[in-house]
Amino acid sequence: MKNLAREEIEVNPKLHLLRLLIRQCYRQNITHSWIKEDGVAEGKTEGDLVCPRTFDGFLCWDETPAGATAFQSCPGFVIGFDPKRYAYKKCMENGVWFLHPEGNRPWTNYTTCVDIDDLNFRSTVNEIYVGGYSISVAALILSLFIFFYFKSLHCTRIRVHMNLFTAFALNNILWIVWYRVVVNNATVVQENKIWCQLLHIVTTYFMVTGYTWMFCEGLHLHIALVVVFVKEKVAMRCFLAIGWGLSLVIIIVYAVVRYHIPGATERCWMEQSEAFWIITVPVVISLIASFVFLINVVRVLLTKLHPAPHRYSSVATKKAARAALILIPLFGLHFVLIPFRPSPDMPGEKLYQVVSALLTSLQGVCVAILFCFTNHDVVAAAKTYISRYIQHNDVIPMTGVTGGESIMNTRENIV
Repeated sequence: MKNLAREEIEVNPKLHLLRLLIRQCYRQNITHSWIKEDGVAEGKTEGDLVCPRTFDGFLCWDETPAGATAFQSCPGFVIGFDPKRYAYKKCMENGVWFLHPEGNRPWTNYTTCVDIDDLNFRSTVNEIYVGGYSISVAALILSLFIFFYFKSLHCTRIRVHMNLFTAFALNNILWIVWYRVVVNNATVVQENKIWCQLLHIVTTYFMVTGYTWMFCEGLHLHIALVVVFVKEKVAMRCFLAIGWGLSLVIIIVYAVVRYHIPGATERCWMEQSEAFWIITVPVVISLIASFVFLINVVRVLLTKLHPAPHRYSSVATKKAARAALILIPLFGLHFVLIPFRPSPDMPGEKLYQVVSALLTSLQGVCVAILFCFTNHDVVAAAKTYISRYIQHNDVIPMTGVTGGESIMNTRENIV
């Protein structure tokens, strides 16, 4: 039985940490807490009452004189606690640690370890993410329905749009699940189960697919304007391989490397890891490549849209600038506007968090508006459908017969 208990402790990282902390508390002569005396009489001798050294489950508290309060930094391994803040434990006048009135058990005040204002702000930012992602999902699903419904829109360009929208929608849905199920549930993060770690990997995968399909969008536009002679089937296969396949390779490498880094698999992989560069490097490369495509596309547009010399040059420039501004959110280049994340102590950190949450969560809405709802082909297809619907269902006055029925009747009479 003892061997089984030891094996369980060694396998379970929480039990192993707890055992280590208890051993350090009682067996090692280390000072853990310092004392702030609250009106303790001077001239106390060694025979005065003291509260014994104790381990409360989180921290070890040294022997403390009666009537004094012991302080030490909050434990950093507890989710939500700020190590820069301090917890305290009160030693009563009778040499007994303070007992909580409800449970009548020794109690340590860890409520000071949480910055309530900052916690409320972080919760508000999380709600901004969830709200923005929810709006984006609705817009993206509606866009996908429009693309599927109108068969006249089926072409390579729209197929690339559909894959991009699918990647965005799935990523946004998974982020909503992540914030609701994981971020807002400290127990889930603390237990760190396999499904929680897999959720992080899948969510990160679809995040990367968003960038790779944005790269495919730029590559397709570049090919259409510059290369011209490329078979659409061949191009679409390459886009599928890059958009879904390359992203999968990147995530597999990332997951394997991070899994073998000590301590990098704790807390549902929420904390930043050194392995994240495996994702960062390809994403940055795709953004740089997209920016190069954008510059070249603008150059080509200026050349093709610029007619005779000194005529309508301003119109051509406006069209090229408009095309560039439309391409920027699609390529995700707006992230370049906020390249550095301020530390929590800096004044602009909260503003950064809000702006970043809005830009990131509403990207799907921006893409849906620019490349579906205001798309010339989509608008034309919608107008055609509406005009046919009205024509077919328009009732001729005084007859109760629709225009479509009247035409059919006329044809029958002629025959």
